[in-house]
Amino acid sequence: MTAQPTSPSILREFSPLYYLLNAIPAKVQRGFRSVLVYLTALDSNSDFLAVGSSIGMLYLYCRRLAHMNKYSVEGKCDAITVVKLLSCFDDLVAVGTASGQVSVFQLVSPLPGRNKQLRRFDVVGLHKGSITSLTWSTNGMKLFSGDDRGRVVFSALDLDQGVCTPVLLLEESSGVVQMEYSRLVLLVSTQQRSLLYCTQKQEVLQLGTKTHRRSGKFGACFLPAICKQSDLQVYAARPGLKLWKSDVRGQVETTQRLKSLFDKQVPQFELLPRPGLGGGYRPADRQLGLLSCFLREGWILSWNEYCLYVFDVINQVVVGALESTGDIVSVSSCGNEIFILKGDRDIIRLSNSHEGITSTFPALFVHPAFPLTTPPVLHPTGSVETAQPIRTMAIIVEDGAIEEARGGERFSEGGADEEGEGRIEEVKEAEEHDQLKVMELSQSVSIFSSSRCRSSSVTSWDSLHGNTSTSSSYELGSRRYSAPVDQEDMQQDLVVKAIRVKKKKKRRLQQDSSSRNGFF
Repeated sequence: MTAQPTSPSILREFSPLYYLLNAIPAKVQRGFRSVLVYLTALDSNSDFLAVGSSIGMLYLYCRRLAHMNKYSVEGKCDAITVVKLLSCFDDLVAVGTASGQVSVFQLVSPLPGRNKQLRRFDVVGLHKGSITSLTWSTNGMKLFSGDDRGRVVFSALDLDQGVCTPVLLLEESSGVVQMEYSRLVLLVSTQQRSLLYCTQKQEVLQLGTKTHRRSGKFGACFLPAICKQSDLQVYAARPGLKLWKSDVRGQVETTQRLKSLFDKQVPQFELLPRPGLGGGYRPADRQLGLLSCFLREGWILSWNEYCLYVFDVINQVVVGALESTGDIVSVSSCGNEIFILKGDRDIIRLSNSHEGITSTFPALFVHPAFPLTTPPVLHPTGSVETAQPIRTMAIIVEDGAIEEARGGERFSEGGADEEGEGRIEEVKEAEEHDQLKVMELSQSVSIFSSSRCRSSSVTSWDSLHGNTSTSSSYELGSRRYSAPVDQEDMQQDLVVKAIRVKKKKKRRLQQDSSSRNGFF
């Protein structure tokens, strides 16, 4: 039987993340020394990409604004080993270092009622080793951190009072590999076993009755579901490509052996060609690693230092694999995206679509209060492009626009005086009609200027790409009118000319007086 050719996976790399990598310096100056910057940790969500470095600097890239910020961890320049993002009422990012320090940054938000000043909370003295895992509660009030010595620390955060209270929660005999928190239950995976810690009862339950046959970085994760605590389910990795499914009491319900899935050809993730890709070391036997649920029901993402897999445990197939590359440092997934930190300075994005199509649009609906900061959208092609900077025009105040309209009226009145008085009417009703017409024109100029100011301050996706269709920003600005104003009318220049009107009675009086003067 002939071997079938390797089929590509539905997930692939569309374009390199040059816009992100070019924003992170390759070297920094420390005194008289030039220090190389290595990337050591990675996390992602729909709003941010967080990258830790070997110099203790956190690089936070805002995906909506296409802007990079950097934050320094206080103390000696230890390498950042893990980062964890959280978007709740405030945007939070937790950072763990090689010396056991944990820092929490509360980011600044322009939204009303949100944090207006960058704040940092530090957890020091409780960890004795390098931080290996961080996990948040959904409301941002609880942070759990684990290190390679087996210690798990619980930090209670009160953002209103600006207080962080850390407490030693657990101490295991082997290093912490992965942690997750859901519905008052903390899931902890160490190199020897996986356990559940109920924070209400302060009870520790082990998954299964046996520890790992051999120590290794085998993770575990909760199944995402809207359910009560008693209905929580857990996936746990075991040696030999085995996957446990257990309940919240640690009772193993099923054991899936995934080794048979590799008997046939495995779809490989399609990567763009890059120097030095391929030829990496791969162990003789495949193993699972850290786990997380990804994209669809039944899809499990597993990765370790040597390989990355996406399994469909319901249909018993391998969705895709990344093997023989080696040196995988960190992996993060959000939505339909997988970000892989590989080597010293290589970040790979795997997805089923281009970045500008699916990963940017949801952010517009999550944050509808940013009308002036429409995120840049990349062209849906496979070419390499850098993120476009946000272009916003100056906002003109409406009062200034009215003043300009009035100035134009005064200027046109002067021009009318130079042209002569050939347009003088002799009817009083015409004077009132023309004055009303001038007032209506001046009001339309002020309204037009107001709508033009509002629409010009919005960065339109259509205007960036040459699309001449009517933008939604114009529709928002035109809600004040009773009659709609299309784009062609808005581009026309309105010229207001005042008409001097003299009353018929005054002219007759002047003629009578001149005749009398001539008579006498």
